[in-house]
Amino acid sequence: MNLLSQILAVVIFAVMFVEIVREKRPRYIVTLCAGALTLIVVFLGLMHSWAAVEEALSFGSMATTTFWYTGHAAVNEMNTGINWSTIIFISGMMIMVEGMSGAGFFDWLCLRLARLVNYRPVPLLVCFMILSAVLSMFIDSITVILFLAVASVQLARLLKFDPVPLIIAEIFTANLGGAATMSGDPPNIIIGTALGLTFGDFLQNTGLIVLVSMVVIVPFFYFAFRKQVATQDEAARQKAMEMDPKASIHSGRKFALNVGVFLLTVVLLITHAKTGLTVAMVGVIAAVLTLLVNKDPILLLKRVDWQTVLFFIGLFLAVSGLEQTGVLEAMAQGIAHITGGSLTLMVIIILWLSGIASAFVDNIPFAATMVPVITSLSVTMGVDLNALAWTLSMGTDIGGSGTPIGASANVAGTAIAAREGYAIGWGRYCKYSAPAAVIVLAISMVMLLLRY
Repeated sequence: MNLLSQILAVVIFAVMFVEIVREKRPRYIVTLCAGALTLIVVFLGLMHSWAAVEEALSFGSMATTTFWYTGHAAVNEMNTGINWSTIIFISGMMIMVEGMSGAGFFDWLCLRLARLVNYRPVPLLVCFMILSAVLSMFIDSITVILFLAVASVQLARLLKFDPVPLIIAEIFTANLGGAATMSGDPPNIIIGTALGLTFGDFLQNTGLIVLVSMVVIVPFFYFAFRKQVATQDEAARQKAMEMDPKASIHSGRKFALNVGVFLLTVVLLITHAKTGLTVAMVGVIAAVLTLLVNKDPILLLKRVDWQTVLFFIGLFLAVSGLEQTGVLEAMAQGIAHITGGSLTLMVIIILWLSGIASAFVDNIPFAATMVPVITSLSVTMGVDLNALAWTLSMGTDIGGSGTPIGASANVAGTAIAAREGYAIGWGRYCKYSAPAAVIVLAISMVMLLLRY
């Protein structure tokens, strides 16, 4: 492979990474520019290969029957370039969530839960952590944090307490809960669709690790934050108790229909290995049904965060540059050489490497970069690909929780807090989330080594 093309692919990717971390320009602009440079300069300019461009764009993958329906055969959806399964699934989930949000579902749920614990801040902290984790198993963690952070600020103003502890705990548990399934955290969507893994596969493997971790992490944050949120105004609490959660629902019919679409989507996700429907098809079904049950589908589509979708497209193109020039294969050979083919060493290295790296660079591009690496490792060294997949999943999802920039949910949550006048500095965020991340990574390592 042309050494110059490898160097340029690495330079483009490195500059893209730096620009994402700097946050001076919109992330989607950065990745789209990197993707365009990869296509034009690396593939066409240096490699003189139109076939490489076609492989990176990967439009042909959507023309196959197995892209939408696999029957009962296990199909590995790994392809070089844009992973359209991920793109379509995320788009469908975003449309569905916008429908639920417009129907008042999230406002109703938060108020209902707050009323259940009599609007007391400390029980609210525990409930919102569990709610954040559970919802993130089925809805992407970014969306969960978007509405939970706003709800936390509103309740904090109402009850006169500091919402920052709630937001930090919610961000962490959203990433933790999202690690349990393939529909929660974006890295899992990438790993799952690329390797042909199912919702059930994740639930039986990462889900078990998450369950054990939640038993440790909820008390961790409870003891860390209980004094910070304990102060309350009794008069304010009594006033809040008079609020009716049902007031959040403007149309009972719209509410019921959108929640119905959500529940159907959850069922389709859980059973997609048995029905043969791929996650791309589930995403399409969720989107179409949501648009059909809402009176103004155009307005709903306008509210969707299409910039995130463009971010993914550009990212996959940039990663394709590393893959098609042989850079990722070289990375895999390096890890294989260091570990000597030992699965135990591979699990330890990949878990902590992905955990530490994802704390400082966005875990989405890191996961997209590492999927071809672990695939190559599995083929060349004959080790269990699934074991490496679960290791990468836990490393990126949990490592990304350690700092304010490690995962998209963190960026979204801290941005909302700052917008509402509660800026969360690196020091305060890392003081609690970094130790929590180390605890969960240690639990993950022990459980993965015991199992594999």
